[in-house]
Amino acid sequence: MNPVRVLVVDDSATMRALLKRSLSTTPDIEVIGEAGDPYDARQKMKMLDPDVVTLDVEMPNMSGLEFLEKIMRLRPTPVIMVSNQTGPGAAATVAALEIGAFDCIPKPSGLAGNTFDGLPALIREAAKAKPIMVARRRPPTGAPAAPVEVASRHTDWPELIGIGSSTGGVEALITVLADFPEDCPPTMIVQHLPASFTGSFSQRLDRLCRARVKEAVDGDPISQGHIYLAPGGWHLTLKKAGGLRCALSKEDPVQGHRPSVDVLFSSIARNFQGRATGVILTGMGRDGAAGLLEMRKKGAHTFGQNEATSLVYGMPRVAFEIGAVERQVPLGKVARSIFE
Repeated sequence: MNPVRVLVVDDSATMRALLKRSLSTTPDIEVIGEAGDPYDARQKMKMLDPDVVTLDVEMPNMSGLEFLEKIMRLRPTPVIMVSNQTGPGAAATVAALEIGAFDCIPKPSGLAGNTFDGLPALIREAAKAKPIMVARRRPPTGAPAAPVEVASRHTDWPELIGIGSSTGGVEALITVLADFPEDCPPTMIVQHLPASFTGSFSQRLDRLCRARVKEAVDGDPISQGHIYLAPGGWHLTLKKAGGLRCALSKEDPVQGHRPSVDVLFSSIARNFQGRATGVILTGMGRDGAAGLLEMRKKGAHTFGQNEATSLVYGMPRVAFEIGAVERQVPLGKVARSIFE
């Protein structure tokens, strides 16, 4: 099998060296080039045709976001953003994920040690997504689909919705939640993101959606027309305390994640007695599958994003294989499926 070919793009020679060192001992990954700015990177992408690109968010001559948009529009390629976790870097990284970046990793806070241990696995998964990215960005051949409209509350709507997602989930959640009605059922979401990114993402969703979106706070009462996003680094659960409320905890990671989709879904299965719906979207690994199965066994309707529209068909695949998913649907029909 040919190695995954990577182009490293960063204006810092030190950062490029750190990234290359992190990948140098991995035989199935090859750094085929590096670039210090987007103009240089553009030429090297044309010459080298990399499988994956790592890209700094803040770049000279052309912003990383502007360059990413050009890549996604003109030469779809999996891009892993390398970003500062604080200040403008957090908001910019969320914007990059919305444009179509595969995932993001933080820059190290210091130069001692190697903070990119998980990068090789991420690059391998990113390389698998290249054909999907190319296919889904081809010009449409037919008339555009009509927008989803849910005019008013229906008695058959679920009374609570839980959604879990990971890699590719920022873009997927924007697609799904943009079709949610203003008076949607209370909705609880776990999206795997670093702690400093979830605040910016919740604000972005709130601007784009008709329903109210906020980063969950411990003790928040869940209410109609509100969507609660788990803060990075905290498990989000449903608890009974003078009504149904959000609860946050720092308990151990589950499936390697905190927040964990499994933790959220399991808490809904245990504590909610009404009509619930669980949805699992694109992402690596198996987080959420077991919890979604618990929800289904308690009578919840459950949906999984289908393979053709998943940037990474990992979490939805496992959930489907163990019987947790009642129905697989394309991303663009998730909202319609929930409310039909």
